[in-house]
Amino acid sequence: MADFSDIIDQVQMKEHMQNALKTDKVSHAYIISGETGSGKEFIARIFAKALQCENRQDKKGYVDGCDECPSCVKALSGSHPDIITIGHEKPGSIGVDDIRHGLRDDVVIKPYESKYKVYIIPEGEKMTPAAQNALLKTLEEPPSYIVIIILTNNINAFLPTIISRCIVLPMKPAQDDSIKKYLMEECHVVDYKAMLCASFARGNVGKAIDLASNEKFENLKDSTIELFAKLKNLEIHDMMDRVHEILAPSDEEDKASKKNIDPKSLEDFMDVFIFLFRDMLVYKATENEDHLIFSDKLSYIRSVTEKCDYEQIDQMLKNLEIAKNRIGSNVNIDLALELMLLAIKENL
Repeated sequence: MADFSDIIDQVQMKEHMQNALKTDKVSHAYIISGETGSGKEFIARIFAKALQCENRQDKKGYVDGCDECPSCVKALSGSHPDIITIGHEKPGSIGVDDIRHGLRDDVVIKPYESKYKVYIIPEGEKMTPAAQNALLKTLEEPPSYIVIIILTNNINAFLPTIISRCIVLPMKPAQDDSIKKYLMEECHVVDYKAMLCASFARGNVGKAIDLASNEKFENLKDSTIELFAKLKNLEIHDMMDRVHEILAPSDEEDKASKKNIDPKSLEDFMDVFIFLFRDMLVYKATENEDHLIFSDKLSYIRSVTEKCDYEQIDQMLKNLEIAKNRIGSNVNIDLALELMLLAIKENL
């Protein structure tokens, strides 16, 4: 039974929603923007439940749904007739018919049993221009009882006229300490792993939760550090063979399309190097393990920092950034990684 107190950080967004609930000044349309997995729909449904609650209560300092009235029970089970999720037939786009049938033609019907009709539009960035124009007609003359909550990972996908008629609530990256605490207390993740997942997630709570239970990520992390540890004694072809093993796609579609590198794994692979080098610099400066992300690799980090000076570690980090920029500029990925590993090897 999720409540406002379960939302990690997002202080400004919670303040705005709380003010709307306390003053009963609710906008007819909101856009919640943030990365995939950041918790946009989680927040939208908590807000929708509180809006429809028949007996709002103070819970841990927040005005919230009671979780007990008929409205809350239906909201929690996903069966509330006045909380409507707009789906779409085509996986890649939300078409004009989806908006017309799911929303525009429906708003003329008053709420069945609550004060509001709340429409939630996940993946709002997939709305075609025609769908956005169909939505615009409702936004221009909204009935007093509707609340539209558009969720998106790309605010730039909307027409300026859509944005100007909505209150935009951007998701902020959650603090590492907040995510770590959540993973330890709610997901029962051990402290060093919680710290690791929080660091890699870069403020995205959903990504942190996924990483904490993702065996593939754990294997990738260990294999990448093992590659680095053996780099000094590997020939180029051996290096790249290991890279391809680590980054091999598990998705059947990618395999079928002959992709030999999984983009998500590549991102995590580069992040492992970034945080590894960061740990080396921190440990070399402080000889303190308390702030290490890879605290489970302390003995190895210590051994490298004894052999390498600051300039060598810093140069490795620069080699990594050069490779990331090359990949971002569509340079051949194999070539960019090969040049990166050879340059890193020279500093070991």
